[in-house]
Amino acid sequence: MLSHLRFPVEAGRGRRYPEPEHPYRNAFQRDRDRVIHSRAFRRLEAKTQVFATGLSDHFRNRLTHTLEVAQISRTVASVLGLNCDLVEALALAHDLGHPPFGHAGEAELNHQMKAFGDSFDHNIHALRLVETFEQCYARFPGLNLTFEVREGLVKHSRDFEPGEFPELDDYLPGFRPPLEAQLIDLADEIAYDTSDLDDAFAAGWIRPSQIAQQVPAFREAWETVQTMFPGASEREQFLEAERSVLNSLVTGLIEGTLAAAKSGQVEDFEDVRRFPERLARFTPTCADAARDLKAFLKNYMYGAANLESGRRAACIRLAKMFQTFLQRPDLLPENYSVAALSEPLHRVICDYIAGMTDTYFERVYSSEVVKLDSSAERTP
Repeated sequence: MLSHLRFPVEAGRGRRYPEPEHPYRNAFQRDRDRVIHSRAFRRLEAKTQVFATGLSDHFRNRLTHTLEVAQISRTVASVLGLNCDLVEALALAHDLGHPPFGHAGEAELNHQMKAFGDSFDHNIHALRLVETFEQCYARFPGLNLTFEVREGLVKHSRDFEPGEFPELDDYLPGFRPPLEAQLIDLADEIAYDTSDLDDAFAAGWIRPSQIAQQVPAFREAWETVQTMFPGASEREQFLEAERSVLNSLVTGLIEGTLAAAKSGQVEDFEDVRRFPERLARFTPTCADAARDLKAFLKNYMYGAANLESGRRAACIRLAKMFQTFLQRPDLLPENYSVAALSEPLHRVICDYIAGMTDTYFERVYSSEVVKLDSSAERTP
């Protein structure tokens, strides 16, 4: 397939802080293991994917979503002959920077930061996590991951030009990341398109007939399943159809990437970097299916009234907490108070909140913000 475009571990640019080689694990395998053993990775279990933590034990959280992305991307990389160790490390790390309450939490943190001429981006925050906040080693700050994994984090869903993000100028602006890194964004898309459909069906929000009316790729799979398994329950038929769609999308990513690489006449991994656009892509038919799925989910799931009301309430609480810490920085934990001596207070507060799980956020909100408000109300 595309083994000639495989990123060789020996071609890596190394770590920020040099380390001796491990006797039986290569650099990307060590990165994978460092991510898995990090606190930031464990916290993903209590962070919202779509449905808030605690609604059901069966809905995806940010951690189970990450594992699905890793499985899909590793499958694609294996078929294409790419570096599966690099792909796995990237997939497991790709969502480390997500704050509590999913994309709603990210948007609200970004809104709060705009008041200071600053911003919040979960990909950049993931870089800050692995470079600074994960204090596991005596010899260096952060996880000291390889350049390629750190580059893949900041180029997860976009490329950038020199000077566009000055803080990222060390990460080869103007060049594409390795093909392994390019796969992650689309594997991510496959995972959430299909798993969000599954969770919405399990919640009783959608019916297969609704999906079939709006998504031709699902309709084809649904009709086939009904013919093959007429005596199966609706749930069993739905799961068969959903798996068929997932398989089609994975196949479309493999075939689309293979076709793009061949038509682009790229000869090695360096050509991948210099190519004017990303080579990882769906076939046109699968790109249409992915677009239809996203449109359906936006209309029938993401915009659902009970989800929207929960997101609004979470954003109100997040904004309240942010403003409370601005007014009372003495309420911050000691390590963040120390950090505020050398960094802008708004950035320290943003980092603190972004690292919270949904459940920890609620505990801090109750113990600090609500308690402070109650105390103010009692003050004559």
